[in-house]
Amino acid sequence: MAAKPNPKSSGNFLAVIGSDEGQVREQALRLYNELTGGNDDGFTHETIDGIADNSESAFEICASTVQALLTLPMFGGDKVVWLRNANFLADSVTGRAQRTEEGVDRLRATLESGLPAGVRFLLTAQGVDKRRGFWKFIEKAAEVQVFDLIDTSRDGWTDQVAALVSQRGRQLGLDFQTDALNLFVLLAGEATQQIGNELEKLDLFLGPERREVTEEDVRQLVPQSRAAAVFETGQAIQKGDVARAIQLIDQQLGADESAIGIMRASIISTVRNLFMAKLIGENFKVPTGSYSAFSGALNRLPEADRAWLPQKKDGSGVNVYPIFLCLPMAASFELAGLQAVLEATLKADQALVTTGLDHRLVLHRLIAEVAAARKGSNKPMPRSRR
Repeated sequence: MAAKPNPKSSGNFLAVIGSDEGQVREQALRLYNELTGGNDDGFTHETIDGIADNSESAFEICASTVQALLTLPMFGGDKVVWLRNANFLADSVTGRAQRTEEGVDRLRATLESGLPAGVRFLLTAQGVDKRRGFWKFIEKAAEVQVFDLIDTSRDGWTDQVAALVSQRGRQLGLDFQTDALNLFVLLAGEATQQIGNELEKLDLFLGPERREVTEEDVRQLVPQSRAAAVFETGQAIQKGDVARAIQLIDQQLGADESAIGIMRASIISTVRNLFMAKLIGENFKVPTGSYSAFSGALNRLPEADRAWLPQKKDGSGVNVYPIFLCLPMAASFELAGLQAVLEATLKADQALVTTGLDHRLVLHRLIAEVAAARKGSNKPMPRSRR
């Protein structure tokens, strides 16, 4: 039996995959221009929109792609077929549908049989179910480039984003102050497209005369996402910055964020992590100079001593990165004070759910109670503004 042609050996099957939409789009366009020589007269090459509304639409998109791959150009020469932004290859209702699978299997069979001479196929998709056979085929048969967003649930994601921002900033001639870089990472997030947009705004705002980015520049130009508001609220609570914490809470309430959502996303998690950091510091002699040493020491504790600590989702050990970040601020509290704050937080959460008290007042009062628990704090509790 003759060996099946391998698309990868001739470089006629390319795939750009990943959750980072901006980088996928940018790289795919660059590849398309390279493959076509920048000349697309509307007759030689074909671009097929891969956005499917349902399984029947996905099947039709695959059928159109197969037809395009097997149809030679009207005027001869090479041809590029681009299946762009396919959304039916992910683990979704449409992606799992039988009709979708029929279309994908037909596309795969066409690619396995070998494309006509001079025809090249470019596939782009933000999500591909890596448990399915089509992904395994792509890995084996195509020249694959993967651009995934930095995982913000993993340790050290801010360092990865900061490195990316610094690199792209240098390309524009921008030099970030340390505090400005930290704030930019917090506000802009991990999406490279958003990062690029915000850097361009800073570049235009500063102009050719001033190239150093300050914290004030970032605050003025970069909008705050919900995730950034949650994180910064937690930071303000840890530092005892009542005014900033209340300002952030009021901004979120003004943006129709629920008080219960703020409580559970920002306040409860922060107070719990402070308490656990303090408890670990007082009960276990573990190194705190680096996260790896801190986490490693906790993972080596007897199981009974670490059973109460948060665990990683994959079961590979203790997940204490948020607690590690709280260690410096936890030193500003007494353990008994944090225990009292935990109880106050529980009562405030119950008040939001079960009483008709003003939600804004409940949150403001709790923030003041947390700040008052810090060592050396003898300031009177600020009166909530109405």
